[in-house]
Amino acid sequence: MARSAQGFGMTGSGTTLGRRLMDLVWVLLLLVLLWPVMLLIGLLILIQDGRPVFYVSERMKTPEQGFQLLKFRTMTNVDADSGVSGGDKAHRITQIGAFLRKYRLDELPQLLNILRGDISFVGPRPPLRRYVERFPDLYTEVLKDRPGVTGLATLIYHRTEERLLAQCETAEETEAVYERRCVPRKARLDVLYAKKRTLCSDQRLTVATVFRRVSPVYRNRDQG
Repeated sequence: MARSAQGFGMTGSGTTLGRRLMDLVWVLLLLVLLWPVMLLIGLLILIQDGRPVFYVSERMKTPEQGFQLLKFRTMTNVDADSGVSGGDKAHRITQIGAFLRKYRLDELPQLLNILRGDISFVGPRPPLRRYVERFPDLYTEVLKDRPGVTGLATLIYHRTEERLLAQCETAEETEAVYERRCVPRKARLDVLYAKKRTLCSDQRLTVATVFRRVSPVYRNRDQG
C-alpha cells in the first residue's frame, strides 16, 4: 500500500509527483539567480587551480542504478582516488576548495543533477557504489526514497561525520570509521525521516539546512 503524506491527503505517487514539481520550480529559480555565482566560482577554479573545474563521481540513485554527481573541484587531482574524504586527504584541499567546502558552495552544480532528476533537494545523500555493495540490505531500505542534496542525516550528522573523519590519518582508517560509525547512524536517520516525510517537512528541512539550525523536532527524531 502506498504511504500517505500526512497533512496533504496524498498517496505516495501523488506526493512523489508533488516533490518533483516543487524541485523543478525551485531549481529553475535558483539556476536563474545563481548562474553568475556559479560562473564566477568556475572561473576562479580554472584560473587558480586549472582543469578540471568540476569533480564528477558516480553515486547511486537506486541500489542498482548509478549516475554522475557534479561538484566544483575542491582538491588536487590524483590518479587513484576512492572512498569518502577524511584527514588522509586534507592536504589535497585547495585554497578555493576550503572556502567552497566551508559554505557548501561546491555543491551548487548539483542543481543540474536535480534538474535531470538524478536527485531531489531533500533525501538521503547518494552513496558510492562500494558502500551499496557492502551494505545491500541497509541501502535497499535507504534508497527507497530519491537521494537528495540535504536530508535529516545531513542536517544532524554532517558536522559529526566531518569531525570523525578529519581525525583519520590513512585511507584504511577513514574507511573503517566511516563504515562503523557513520553509515549505520546516517541510514537510521534517513529511514526515520522517510516514515513521516511530508512536503511541508521537506521545506522546513531545506530552510533549516540553509540557516544551519537544527529544529528540536529533528533532534527528537534522532533520539527516538
